[in-house]
Amino acid sequence: MKRMHFILVMLISTAVIFHAKAQTNNNNNNNNNNNYDFFDTVINNHNQLFQMSCIPSAIEMILKYYKVVDFDFYGLQIKWQNKADGSFRDFDNKELYGITFTQKFVLPRDSSFPVDSLFQTIENELKSGKKVIISLPADGGWHMFVICKQTPDGDFVSYSKLGSHTLILRNTKEIVKKSNGTEIMTYHTPPGM
Repeated sequence: MKRMHFILVMLISTAVIFHAKAQTNNNNNNNNNNNYDFFDTVINNHNQLFQMSCIPSAIEMILKYYKVVDFDFYGLQIKWQNKADGSFRDFDNKELYGITFTQKFVLPRDSSFPVDSLFQTIENELKSGKKVIISLPADGGWHMFVICKQTPDGDFVSYSKLGSHTLILRNTKEIVKKSNGTEIMTYHTPPGM
């Protein structure tokens, strides 16, 4: 009886493993047709390693999205760790694995902040097939998110990680307006990437 139970468990386990691999391979085959699915794969396989490493974590997600580093790459976060005085300026005009990052909208967060210009910049980046890293308020501080798409009603969907937990915001514009603006980070890729 124990032997039958063992064989049954092995058959079920094998079926589950083959099914999981089939789904992974199917997702990989669809990457060329639907980059949002691949970005979901990036997000689901990424972790923020340290409490204060959200900036390099967001940049690592972009690097993984463009497949210039492997899913197990965490070199930027390991170097950064819990750096408390870091900002987008640490990566401004820096080329990493062929991708050059640029800090934008470094302005006072007040009633004169050009929110419409910020939103138009984000929309233009998304239309060109790129993602945008954005700083948003969270728990009395700021946390970095990656805007990956625009909803039919015009808002932006932003993703981040907190450890292995995935954070998803679907009201990014509202959050930015309440904050009187924010900084973003865009990037440039070489032709053909």
